[in-house]
Amino acid sequence: MSNSTVTPVVPRPVTITLPGVQLQGDLTFPSGASSIVVFAHGSGSSRLSARNRWVAEQLVEAGHATLLFDLLTREEEAWDARNASLRFDIRLLAGRLVGATTWLSMHDATRELRVGYFGASTGAAAALVAAAALPERISAVVSRGGRPDLAGTALAQVRAPTLLIVGGSDREVLALNRAALAQLTVQDKKLVIVPGASHLFEEPGALSQAARAAREWCDRWLAPKPSEATKKAR
Repeated sequence: MSNSTVTPVVPRPVTITLPGVQLQGDLTFPSGASSIVVFAHGSGSSRLSARNRWVAEQLVEAGHATLLFDLLTREEEAWDARNASLRFDIRLLAGRLVGATTWLSMHDATRELRVGYFGASTGAAAALVAAAALPERISAVVSRGGRPDLAGTALAQVRAPTLLIVGGSDREVLALNRAALAQLTVQDKKLVIVPGASHLFEEPGALSQAARAAREWCDRWLAPKPSEATKKAR
């Protein structure tokens, strides 16, 4: 048996320049990746979210590139810490997510990648609104402990296969997710309930179950289409 180990893929710091704002991010690009999952963090969090970064590592192991970035600038984060207003500005957050997706399309290494979104808490609503705005670009959406209800009328406009992951003990959010699932008109949609898990999936094994479900969803819907695979082989 070989004692060799797989060399970990190191995240690369990037600056996402959008009109009037610069956002900091971490791009992780495993060799041969044909897809990328863009993370939208939740209320009061950032690209340094330990839970999101752990889930991202599982996706990277599966061959997906990942982009975790701050939806707010440092100044905006300081303002939001005082009044908790920007974290619920779904239009603003979704606009930043759309901007980051456009930024990816401007670079040779990432412009051809299939794109999925992973959103947590209010970031899930932003991911769904952004996916509705980019129906031809977004191939999958995953929400973990999310507030998809905050996406409002955009739910009916989402065309990407959507997975909602909720803790079984997170009763209020579970009810909101069930209602949001009913409003999604996309054919490929699913609600996964992690038994005994609370909102932050802090219970032993809970986050692993959520990550496994997210990985399976991304593996399924972000896989290259037959025509794309043939083109890549050539």
